[in-house]
Amino acid sequence: MSKTNITRVRIEAGQPAPEGRTDWERVRAMTDEEVTAAALSDPDAQPMTAEQLARMRRTPNVRALRARLGMTQEQFARTYRLPLGTVRDWEQGRTRPDAPALALLAVIEREPEAARRALT
Repeated sequence: MSKTNITRVRIEAGQPAPEGRTDWERVRAMTDEEVTAAALSDPDAQPMTAEQLARMRRTPNVRALRARLGMTQEQFARTYRLPLGTVRDWEQGRTRPDAPALALLAVIEREPEAARRALT
């Protein structure tokens, strides 16, 4: 078990901020420049260099693609001949698509009906 716990909190509009060590009034009062300066002062969260950004590979957001097509995971998997478990793993971030899957996803993203017709 990890000694570090991470808790994610979503503050809904009109709801009180969680209790803790964060001075929320101070946070809300910060200007954009102060927020940027604070972020840049964190040695563990430095912005990526142009070289690092250039080396990054774009991974398609399968969940967003499927939602844009108005399909369930099952429909998407069946239509494009993908294992349902694989689609779920991609969407939940457990695995990343390999090169052939990336090619298929790029075609689906650009021409979903053509991909569907080609696979039927």
